Amino acid sequence: MKNLPALLLCVAVCSAFPLDRAAEEDHMDLAQHYLENYYNLAKDVKQFVRRKDSSPVVKKIQEMQRFLGLTVTGKLDSDTLEMMHKPRCGVPDVGAFSTFPGMPKWRQTRLTYRIVDYTLDLPRDAVDSAIEKALQVWEEVTPFTFSRIYEGEADIKITFAVRAHGDLYPFDGPGKVLAHAYPPGPGIHGDAHFDDDEQWTKDTSGTNLFLVAAHELGHSLGLYHSDNPEALMFPTYNSSTNLAKFRLSQDDVNGIQSLYGPPPNSPDDPVVPTSSTPPEPPAMCDPTLSFDAVSTLRGEILFFKDRHFWRKSLRTLEPGFYLISSFWPSLPSGVDAAYEVTSKDTVFIFKQNQFWAIRETKVQAGYPRDIQTLGFPSTVRKIDAAIFDKEKKKTYFFVEDKYWSFHEKNQSMDPGFPRQIMEDFPGVGPKVDAVFETFGFFYFFSGSSQLEFDPNAKKVTHILKSNSWFNC
Repeated sequence: MKNLPALLLCVAVCSAFPLDRAAEEDHMDLAQHYLENYYNLAKDVKQFVRRKDSSPVVKKIQEMQRFLGLTVTGKLDSDTLEMMHKPRCGVPDVGAFSTFPGMPKWRQTRLTYRIVDYTLDLPRDAVDSAIEKALQVWEEVTPFTFSRIYEGEADIKITFAVRAHGDLYPFDGPGKVLAHAYPPGPGIHGDAHFDDDEQWTKDTSGTNLFLVAAHELGHSLGLYHSDNPEALMFPTYNSSTNLAKFRLSQDDVNGIQSLYGPPPNSPDDPVVPTSSTPPEPPAMCDPTLSFDAVSTLRGEILFFKDRHFWRKSLRTLEPGFYLISSFWPSLPSGVDAAYEVTSKDTVFIFKQNQFWAIRETKVQAGYPRDIQTLGFPSTVRKIDAAIFDKEKKKTYFFVEDKYWSFHEKNQSMDPGFPRQIMEDFPGVGPKVDAVFETFGFFYFFSGSSQLEFDPNAKKVTHILKSNSWFNC
């Protein structure tokens, strides 16, 4: 399984589904294979497919619907069947699939590529241009530089082939598998293969080479799939993309930069302090100071702002001030939310649609993950604030004027949510920037203000400045 490539699978889109018994059987078989291929449904549960109480299959259908932004019904309704018929890439949609164990990534930023074979569908210079443009898409947002070589071993080799072509994953003729690519690593890893039985084109009259190459090269660089329909790394191939206005979505940028960081001299580049050039902190006692996120960590309090954070011990008056990257080099700047689950000795950090788990100075393996894996609908793309309620063993996620309750033991969202923040936290809201808990109180931040909230009495007990913890 280590060398299993990323497959771009193209099938016809059906707009209507007959209700006869034969069609129903076909739908069952389609769902069975789809869930086995992309959602790790065990192959030995086929006997459950024909039963109405088919819980293993129902759960996988729900997982698929949740990931792809469909209404979660657990049934093979028309929208779900239509999505199963759409053109798509063959990388599984679950986060921890066996194809890319351990989040492989390139250890160098200068990569070579070589076009080994060409298609006859396009002039050679058109193929060269499409591949170069696809690589530039990723080069513009990472530290990578790509250099073309014309012979010998390259980090990324690009080949057009038909049927069996030497890698144990033969192509299947026109109209199904379009291409496959391998994750970073030595040998065949990083390589991208394109099925020459397809009709490759510069536009979308056939199969657009640039779009497929850009997606597959994302896999070559180590990206999995996104559940954001606007992302290049969304599982389904989108032939309606406006090529003239194409650009990576922010979701794609966040994904690739979580592995490699931004390009050199980027505004997002972290500034590493030296003994002669210490970081310039935001004014700690500025009366307008606000925070991006606040969390506890083993009895201390972390206040995040841009690429920095203050570390405050309740035993000292003055907080320490640090770059985020000096403690956690792979974390982004400008985080959105953070909270500590004390029973797990873990702090979770959120930035847009991704989150990381950290213990002390180590980011845990298997991260970042997508926030939809927590049970959020696809419409939620960002968390504003989060807090772990030690008494109830629940985590509350605040999004705009609503909040969700997450059961930490069951690892699932509680039913009946989201609810309005102001209903259950009177006096708080309508929007929360950050929140943390200490001494049995919740401290909510909004702009330069801070509200001390008693969760038992359900009322605000004090109104403070955000930087009151800094002895200002």
